[in-house]
Amino acid sequence: MQSRIDLVADLGEGYGDWTMGDDASLLEIVSSANVACGFHAGDPRIMDATARACAERGIQIGAHPSFPDLVGFGRRAMDLTADQVRTDVLYQVGALSAFALANGTKVKHVAPHGRLGNLVAVRADYAKAVCDAVCAVDPELIVVAQDGELADEARRRGLSVGIVGIVDRAYQADGTLVPRSQPGAVIHDLDTLVARAIRIATESTLEAVDGTVLEVHADSLLLHGDNAGAVATARAIRDGLTEAGVTIAPMADVLADKG
Repeated sequence: MQSRIDLVADLGEGYGDWTMGDDASLLEIVSSANVACGFHAGDPRIMDATARACAERGIQIGAHPSFPDLVGFGRRAMDLTADQVRTDVLYQVGALSAFALANGTKVKHVAPHGRLGNLVAVRADYAKAVCDAVCAVDPELIVVAQDGELADEARRRGLSVGIVGIVDRAYQADGTLVPRSQPGAVIHDLDTLVARAIRIATESTLEAVDGTVLEVHADSLLLHGDNAGAVATARAIRDGLTEAGVTIAPMADVLADKG
């Protein structure tokens, strides 16, 4: 049984005067934050405020780079070259690193967002591009990914890897996520979400849509914050994990425990 796991949420996903989610409440629940870096959401003011809020609460900060797709929230496929992915990720991680430094902390991990996050699991060229950017900025950064090409490439480079389990997304039998365009891709039932979180944390397994039992050795559980029930769901998942004997800890601490 895994006794410690990270809880991470995607934060800072507003833009200008428009806001998404209740970041302040989620920061009382999570142990890490994936912070939008301006390409799918976020802007300099939001990045600064989010970095400051994380620093004040001792929440681990991670960069959440994406395709340059504000209109599509980073969830659309884009025909980028590998070098464009590398430089886009470099740009975004660098920007958030500056705001973290200005607020007395630092970026500790990189977690690709949306369609980029899906593609790095299956495209070796994109996985290499992300790792090139990480190595150029800071080889001590943790690469956060699902099992797949990015996790494999990061390990080959000697980078720390944090495997993420996505509690509210349905999985296919090959371990990839069911596309959001398909029915049932996003899971909303609270009891199901809590049970999935506990199962991942304590058994390292979950059930795919066809009944296949998948091994998911997650170091972190992602809690999406872009829906009306996000805070209540996050609290229920944290409470359920605690009752099951699981300790919530920042991802860096979880990985340190594993040696």
